[in-house]
Amino acid sequence: MYRLFKLFWSYNLPRWSILIIDLIICVFSLTLAFFLRFNFKDIPAEDLKNLPYDYTLLLVIRAFSFAFSKTYKGVVRYTSSRDASRIFLVVISGSILVFAINLVTLHLLLGYYIIPTAVIIIDCLVTLFLMISSRLAVKAIYFESRNPGKEKMNVIIYGAGEAGIITKRTLDRDAAIKYKVVGFIDDDKDKLDRSFEGIFVYGPEKLPELIRESEIEFVIISIQNLSAFKKNEITDVCLSNNVRVLNVPPVTKWINGELSFNQMRSVNIEDLLERDPIKIDNNNISARLKNKIILITGAAGSIGSELARQCSRFKPAKIYLLDQAESPLHDLELEFSDKFKDIKYEVVIADVRNSNRMTNVFSTFKPQIVFHAAAYKHVPMMENNPSESILTNVLGTKNTADLAKENKVERFVFVSTDKAVNPTNVMGASKRIAEIYIQSLGKKTGTKFITTRFGNVLGSNGSVIPRFKKQIESGGPITITHPEITRFFMTIPEASQLVIEAASMGQGGEIFLFNMGKSVKIVDLARKMIMLSGLKEGKDINISYTGLRPGEKLFEELLADAENTLPTHHPQILIGKVREYEYEEVNIIIEELIKAFNTQNNENIVQRMKDLVPEYISNNSVFQKLD
Repeated sequence: MYRLFKLFWSYNLPRWSILIIDLIICVFSLTLAFFLRFNFKDIPAEDLKNLPYDYTLLLVIRAFSFAFSKTYKGVVRYTSSRDASRIFLVVISGSILVFAINLVTLHLLLGYYIIPTAVIIIDCLVTLFLMISSRLAVKAIYFESRNPGKEKMNVIIYGAGEAGIITKRTLDRDAAIKYKVVGFIDDDKDKLDRSFEGIFVYGPEKLPELIRESEIEFVIISIQNLSAFKKNEITDVCLSNNVRVLNVPPVTKWINGELSFNQMRSVNIEDLLERDPIKIDNNNISARLKNKIILITGAAGSIGSELARQCSRFKPAKIYLLDQAESPLHDLELEFSDKFKDIKYEVVIADVRNSNRMTNVFSTFKPQIVFHAAAYKHVPMMENNPSESILTNVLGTKNTADLAKENKVERFVFVSTDKAVNPTNVMGASKRIAEIYIQSLGKKTGTKFITTRFGNVLGSNGSVIPRFKKQIESGGPITITHPEITRFFMTIPEASQLVIEAASMGQGGEIFLFNMGKSVKIVDLARKMIMLSGLKEGKDINISYTGLRPGEKLFEELLADAENTLPTHHPQILIGKVREYEYEEVNIIIEELIKAFNTQNNENIVQRMKDLVPEYISNNSVFQKLD
């Protein structure tokens, strides 16, 4: 019997058989309509003699309308709301046509209705009900047979809006899914205790109770613009109860406008660290960038590439994407050719340390705005290679800034780092020296030299989150330098938007600081990533501590102790008041520092850096003996 039942569902019924079944429903509906109209008593003789004509007329109209609209061609077990809407329109149209013929027979031919009007109305309603409900019943039986209730996993959908309803229908529709929606969660008081498609809506405070009582396997967040704070709150409740959390993607990413279960993704750590979208002064930025020639150094990097994308929104005359990394630059070129076809751009392979090459770049392309993001940024690597940090972070910045001055560039924006504050490592000190040079040079030129300073960006090359993901995928352990280490985090788009905003408001000489929010304990970050992966610390994967790396801080800073800040019109951007230097003095010291590269004497190079940046105190480094 089971095999026979399974065989029945394995094949689609022939289309002609569905048409015949629909016509049989129409015959039954008309018959029932006559009985209802006359209260199941004898049908009057006048109406009785017209019955053959009534059935013929109605069946011809129904058959023609079904054939024309192809209602019988759909696969019944996959009936959708669109199919139901088509049936509704076809049946209503057919009944209206029958009523129109009735009017013709009344006034022009017979002098009376061939079919009583009440019968037409009742027949229309019964036909609609039977045709739609029979399809839905077959669909429900099919899905229940494929996924018996005892095999299903219970699911809660967070959000009872349109996206939530679509999510529920997606789970109902997909035969490969064995999930049962047991409830909606929504904080809209107008929706509470109401039922949507047979599923009740509960308040957020009921989430823990529902998870425990209903043995929930997944919570699916369907709300499109849910704040990171709320998403964290939901995720914490779910993870504490060993429940996974899924995200419904934005509508723009639905395939052909339809959502499928396979498009739903687990909430990742980047979603939980995001902050509310920032507001930027688009008009002011547009005035600065529109129809301008823009040069971006380090364009293949995380920040440089995002700066290029953000600048493209403001219709510059042309963007030059400069980097010495060939493959990443090629990837960026392919992206621009696909997504930014209306933007004029050109990729330039060049090394900012090569003054002759950079001189040719400036003289040939004549940029008006320069975003200088090219730099070495990895602390341990620069600690072991101080001369290279000088060559790239100091000489590269000096070359680019000097050429900006010589070529009368309007604005030069230097992308710095929070590690330049009270530096404890070579990388941070090299960036601080570059800041000092940029700020002092700005006093001698009409070019507006602007520095932006911020912390770690989520998902950037070499950052901790991609590293943790790889370690989790490989089975661990997750390695952390110290149990108390903390870091500030900001998304790449957010950091890039703030850089552009600061560039537009800067008058020259400022060091703009970004509000990085609260610092995050790295071990807490790792533990949450483990739980988001459905694993358990100590059972499925371990966390091990390796000790602070050379030059690494426990806590990052955005301002030195002796500094203070001034507000700007943007709540997330401050101006740091730092000690100022005279260009002549700084230039001589930096020239000597650059020349020290040729000696390849690391201690000599680092000592010169400490002389220029007295707050540079090495930490966990071989250079501590120089302090």
